[in-house]
Amino acid sequence: MISETSALAASGETSNRANRHAAALEPIIVFLMVNTFETGGSERQFTLLAQNFKAPQFQVNVGCINPRGPLAHHFPGVPRFPLGRSLFGLQSLRSRLKLSRHLREHRVEVAHAFDFYANLTLIPAAKLARIPVVIGSHRQIGDLITPWQFRAQTAAFRCCDAIVCNSEAAAQRLIDADIARNKIAVIGNALPDAAFARAKPLLPKRPGVVRAVMVARMNHRYKNHSGFLRIASKIHRRMPNTEFVLVGDGPLRPELEKESAELGLESSAIFLGDRQDMPEVLASADIAVNPSDSESLSNVILEAMASSLPVIAYDVGGNSELLSRITNADPRGLLIPKGDENSFTVALETLIEDPALRERMGANGFQFARDRFSLTSVCQGYADLYSALLHKKRRGSSAS
Repeated sequence: MISETSALAASGETSNRANRHAAALEPIIVFLMVNTFETGGSERQFTLLAQNFKAPQFQVNVGCINPRGPLAHHFPGVPRFPLGRSLFGLQSLRSRLKLSRHLREHRVEVAHAFDFYANLTLIPAAKLARIPVVIGSHRQIGDLITPWQFRAQTAAFRCCDAIVCNSEAAAQRLIDADIARNKIAVIGNALPDAAFARAKPLLPKRPGVVRAVMVARMNHRYKNHSGFLRIASKIHRRMPNTEFVLVGDGPLRPELEKESAELGLESSAIFLGDRQDMPEVLASADIAVNPSDSESLSNVILEAMASSLPVIAYDVGGNSELLSRITNADPRGLLIPKGDENSFTVALETLIEDPALRERMGANGFQFARDRFSLTSVCQGYADLYSALLHKKRRGSSAS
């Protein structure tokens, strides 16, 4: 999905269409860079797009800072450009110089960074290499990095030809920091076709049992697993036939398992660990929850919609761009004021007790996600953006 209010995307629409034929004959040489290959939203989007930006439209090169994480097997032999212990230390400066040479050697035309550390590594290296089009990414609201980090990233963004945000909420944060609106393109997260296909449940359905699932890495408190466990414990006492599935792994997991036991959830709380078979996991559930305190555009919500699950989430960041408010006549889920665990509990109980409402919300969400966030439409959005910016640069070079 590309935001209709994105001035940058709108201004290039005509030239995009005019240049698609040329782009098909001569692929755009693109370099995509990410920090790691962990299973976070940015990393999964990077992987999905890198695998689907294909000839004849694109010639894709990729790079990373640290090749750790479960997604690394998709990119064997990926070039790495480590930063060492400091963004401005000797190791990081050497890596930027190495990266700059790499970009020139591969005749890169569009250099696109996907997250914070990649932004501060690739943007200066690409400018030094005089790459025609340099693009940064702002895929979170900005409250998860320090004020110093936000200022440093914003300074880097001022050197870009464009910044891709995955939600209007993220875009507004940059506008508030005096980034020009016409440099910002809002392109939503992509969902692969497999996300919309019916899958066999990983956990067989049990008559009379309703499952609520939370998907999030267990490495940050803002994901609010503890809040979900508290909500689950209240519901468990009144509705013992409800199961609560937690998908994800990380350093907080032992502590969360202990909290679950102390709350008396016992076998009603199921910890599945890190999973790569999300359609099968989501097919096991009846309701998806996202109690996170910070989101830009949630992959978890989108994937739940693609699996026809109703979603309950706090009204933070871009969640309101995905879920209808509770007063909407055609709801896709329920938005709860941030931190209001009592209202979250009531909303979850409502969906547990009302299978018809669950089915209606799930169907609405499925249609919404398929219409706006398909892989084909999102890839075309990036293709239009890259083509427009490259055409503008080439036209400027010819005029000079």
